Amino acid sequence: MGKLIIFSAPSGSGKSTIINYLLKDHPELKLAFSISATSRAPRGTEKQGVEYFFLTAEDFRQRIDKGDFLEYEEVYPGRYYGTLKTQVEKQSEAGQNVVFDVDVKGGVNIKKFYGDRALSVFIQPPSIEVLRQRLEKRGTETAEVINDRIARAEFELGFAPLFDKVVVNDDLEEAKAKTLQVIMDFINKD
Repeated sequence: MGKLIIFSAPSGSGKSTIINYLLKDHPELKLAFSISATSRAPRGTEKQGVEYFFLTAEDFRQRIDKGDFLEYEEVYPGRYYGTLKTQVEKQSEAGQNVVFDVDVKGGVNIKKFYGDRALSVFIQPPSIEVLRQRLEKRGTETAEVINDRIARAEFELGFAPLFDKVVVNDDLEEAKAKTLQVIMDFINKD
């Protein structure tokens, strides 16, 4: 049975970069992404069943009603994200250490559900100002979307104390190293 590792962070904190580093550069950790479901449209080169399971908002609501989700959140009106129970169980039974990339409420809910079998890690930006600069530097969102993400980030930062570990991403290489150590300690603990 694999272990469960939950990552949450405000958008632009470097969470995806850190997770991708762990997945690519450390195969010995036997990490595998929990593929979330979303009602948003694919972006760029995203593919069904790879980055996400893309569902319509209606399909998503039906699956909520059937109790198919470990956790879900309506992040923005009509835009859902969630984790399918069957996907997690299948991966864990195969001996994979399942990595969750979820919003803060989802992270807290998954941790509550699995308890000590899960490790929750919050990747924190050094400041809101740095976070805004990172989002602007991406050049992928409008000023309005960036402002919404900053407002959401301020809310999300309040959840950091509810996580097992908080890694401040001030320097990416240091944040990667610290996160790697935290994950290795957890996986190797009996």
